[in-house]
Order: sequence, then C-alpha cells, then structure tokens
Amino acid sequence: MTNSLEALRDKLLQLRLKAMAHHLEEVLQQAGQKNLDPSSTLGLLVDLELERRWQDAISLRWRQSGVADKITIDQFDFDHHKSRRDQKTRILSLISLEFTREHKDVIIIGNPGTGKTFLAKTVALAACNANTRVLFTTAIDMVNQLIAAEANRSLLKKLHFYQSPDLLVCDELGYLSLGPQGSHLFFQVISHRHQQKSTLLTTNLPFADWGKVFDSTTVATAIADRLVHNSEVFILGGQSYRRKHK
Repeated sequence: MTNSLEALRDKLLQLRLKAMAHHLEEVLQQAGQKNLDPSSTLGLLVDLELERRWQDAISLRWRQSGVADKITIDQFDFDHHKSRRDQKTRILSLISLEFTREHKDVIIIGNPGTGKTFLAKTVALAACNANTRVLFTTAIDMVNQLIAAEANRSLLKKLHFYQSPDLLVCDELGYLSLGPQGSHLFFQVISHRHQQKSTLLTTNLPFADWGKVFDSTTVATAIADRLVHNSEVFILGGQSYRRKHK
C-alpha cells in the first residue's frame, strides 16, 4: 500500500468509515481491472460501508433484545400437531412483521411444550434482523423489575423501558399470579402500548382464566380487551414437543 493510500485509509478510519478503510485497496484494484469511473468506485465503497453498518445495527438489536437463542421459523416442526398445520400460513406471516407495522398484537395460547416460546423467539429474531427494536422478557420478570423500580423511585424510567420497544415479547403469562401491584403495573405497560406499539404475548391460559393471574377479573378484562382489540390469536394444541423428543 502506497503512502497516499495509507494516509487515505487512516482518514477513513478517523471518520469511522471502517468498511471503506478495510476494503479500500481491494476495491481500487477491482476498479482498475474493470476500468470503473470514480463515481462507480466510490459507490462500491459506500455500499460496503452501508452493509457493515446494517449488520452492526442488527447485531446491536439482538444483543439488546434479551433473546437468548437464534432460532428461525424453518426449525419449527409444523407436522407436530394439526393446530400447527392448520395455522401454518398465518404463523409464517408473522415473520413478515406486517403486524408490527400495523401496531397489532399477537397472542399465542397453548399448554406447556406446544411451541409458544419457540415461535415467540423466531418472531423476535426476525424483528432484530429487520433492525426493529425488540425486547424479550417473561411476564413475571417484567413485573418484578417494575415492582423493584417502584420501590427505588425509578418506575417511570422502567415503564419507558418496557413501553418503548417496537416489539415487546412477553413470555409465559399464566404460570404465576402477578398480585395486585404487579397486575396494575402490567396494565400500565399494555395500556400505554395499545395501538402504538406491538406486543406478542404467550400464555398457557385461555382468556376466561386470566382472572387467576391478575388481581381481579376487572383488571384481567381490561388487559384482555386491549390485547384482543387489534390482535391475531393463535391456539396451539397437542402434547409437549419436548416430551415427544426425549
């Protein structure tokens, strides 16, 4: 690499154009071989920089999302149960993320092991790959974090944390009662996000039993009413997939 080329590479690094700096010599050689004009050469370098920044943004979205596993919809066994086969087209449509652009919610209902969390994670990862702000949490962890924030007077900040993502994935609602305080905090999150941001919720309970999780039937009805108002509901059946493959 010539001194002038080295100096140009250093300036690109100072401007934080890392991909352009890294590929500079390679692209210039390619341009010479193909007799490309300056604008075409610059265009190649800019495309490389844009691709790097897109990939970096996606990596950041994934790290911030809280999704532990990188699983994709092609790993979902649609032949496991009739409910999966019957809803295949609708399930696959979730990966397009059209529901997030329409600010719709998604509710996945089913017994343990029927694929609720798996599906939720595939949608969350798809959203990360589309450079969408995603947060994956369990219902009980979110409520515990909010209760702790209320105790140390940082509730508004923590509420914003859960209210602001373009897609909030709230997993495992129904396994533990949220109590009076937790129920009202959960309601604040859902109420704020209603028709503004999308929420994907998984639960082992039908709507009629949500009163067992929340403090009262009134709160349960208010939460369900907001979630169901503009949502897609999926019901997964069959035996536990984990038990089947032990």
